[in-house]
Amino acid sequence: MQTQPSIQYYGGRSIIRMKVADNSGTMRVFWFNQPWMVKQLNKGERVVLHGLVQDKDKTGKSLLNPKIITNKGIIPQYKPLPGLPGKVFANLIDQALQLVDEQAAEAFPNDYLQQNDLIGKKTAWIYAHRPQNKDQIHKAQRRIGFENLLMYQLAIRSVGAIQEKGPRLDGSVFEPNAFWESLPFAPTSAQALVLNQIHQDMSGSPQAMRRLIQGDVGSGKTAVAFGAAMFAIKSGYQCALMAPTELLARQHLRTAAGILSRFGIRCGLLLGGMKAAERRDALQHIRDGTWQFVIGTHALISKTVAYHHLGLVITDEQHRFGVKQRQRLADKADSFVPHILALSATPIPRSLALVLYGDLNVSIIDELPPGRQEVKTRIVPQEKRASLYDYIKRKAKAGEQSYLVCPLVQDSDAGESDKQSATTLYNQLRNGALRDVPMALTYGSQPEEEKQDALERFYQNKAAVLVSTTVIEVGMDVPNATTMVIEDADMFGLAQLHQLRGRVGRGSQESWCFLLGESNERLQTLVLTNDGFEIAQKDLELRGPGEFLGTRQHGKVMNVYGISNMKLVEETSHVVKQLVEDNANERLLAQLSRIAKRKYAQQFNDTGIH
Repeated sequence: MQTQPSIQYYGGRSIIRMKVADNSGTMRVFWFNQPWMVKQLNKGERVVLHGLVQDKDKTGKSLLNPKIITNKGIIPQYKPLPGLPGKVFANLIDQALQLVDEQAAEAFPNDYLQQNDLIGKKTAWIYAHRPQNKDQIHKAQRRIGFENLLMYQLAIRSVGAIQEKGPRLDGSVFEPNAFWESLPFAPTSAQALVLNQIHQDMSGSPQAMRRLIQGDVGSGKTAVAFGAAMFAIKSGYQCALMAPTELLARQHLRTAAGILSRFGIRCGLLLGGMKAAERRDALQHIRDGTWQFVIGTHALISKTVAYHHLGLVITDEQHRFGVKQRQRLADKADSFVPHILALSATPIPRSLALVLYGDLNVSIIDELPPGRQEVKTRIVPQEKRASLYDYIKRKAKAGEQSYLVCPLVQDSDAGESDKQSATTLYNQLRNGALRDVPMALTYGSQPEEEKQDALERFYQNKAAVLVSTTVIEVGMDVPNATTMVIEDADMFGLAQLHQLRGRVGRGSQESWCFLLGESNERLQTLVLTNDGFEIAQKDLELRGPGEFLGTRQHGKVMNVYGISNMKLVEETSHVVKQLVEDNANERLLAQLSRIAKRKYAQQFNDTGIH
């Protein structure tokens, strides 16, 4: 301690002040209404203090009401529980550890523990809660993370139809190079490579294809998927593509009609919000095979849908679907396992992809098609809002279009009264700064007729500005749109901001994305790079796995301890592969798979990814 503690009283309340120092510098310490502390400390003593650190610009760091740690070991910290003091909780942990049976806690045989440099599970729990040194913490982290990651990957494999026979297609009916030559644009080398991989999967192996295509926004995944669809259809099978939103499904139908109709392929759309007569006709066209390529939303997996020789299922924006949802669509096939192709425009770091999509082979499209513009990005403070609207007006006069995206539909949403809402912004601008500019408004819960009217006006350039929520995050392809403005940008994840930015830069004109908010490390990442994989990795580092992918979509998946440790993820992925491929591990694989299914049964549901 650098100074002797001093005590002062104000209206019967006491404040103790002192200064402490170590090799990193000095810090002020305060105790409020704890007068007895003044007698427990003396200048020159060495002491360990634990408490809340407050950092103020003018006065620097200070420690508030710290505890004196008499046990100089490592002290575990638990997340507070309502009505349960920390000491009581710590005592409960001690009691629980004493009740754990050594054998009942263990999933792995002893030789397997030694083989993989793992400590026993009970020992890991003790080390995790009562460590004596950092080495014990590392051993506990490795053991707990290894088991959770291994079990999770085994659970994923148990849900999907791994290594099951599928329709083996005749490769001669479809030639990837001929497909590309028939289109008005040339593929990138990455697109050509991935379509060749798909061609080999569906024609060169007796097993059903299970492949994920990861590609940045605008990388051309859809064209590759349509090539796969054409291969299946030319081989006599039906194909179904499931998208997470009606907007994206309609966009796919529009694109498919443009690409595949020239080959005589008949496409159709099935949506949940269809009128009864329209739905009956759609179901009939699907059932009798009139529609060879069926595009839709979750409606594709409803009980009333029967397919005609379904041979390929495609899920777009795969991170928005669950394993069971993907499998339910595949289960619609007649008497065999169809080929499965999943697409994701949300780049996922390799460590997460190995776990989340352990039942799929992963292909990456890491090039953008020629002519695709790199979108320039700038952070705009609130005081520059008027200048931003002047810029949008100039662009509108030049014939270019703009998106204005808000986090909320109405001001009352989620109690966020200080956040910009789409309806309020739309009304303010059409009666104010942009009153001379034709505008449209759209959001997720908007009546379908109003939504389609707004979108069609924007598609046809009858509206120069589209104010919306994130409903336009996927599915909007308007080459004439050159400006993206995102209100309250801090409310969005980096991956979502990157997706929104990808709605512009689709034509030949210079395009900009403006992020309204205060500059910080997260937003600066978007300013510095357009690489979706780099952005995703940064998002994972800054927010952690749970927030990176979203708890609503992903249930408890990100509670899998160890998922941020890429080295451990890859190690367990390799171990899973060994278990599956080595016949000598058959009994152990079956045993661990049973445990894995029980452990993660609740996480494989129809409302999230796992």
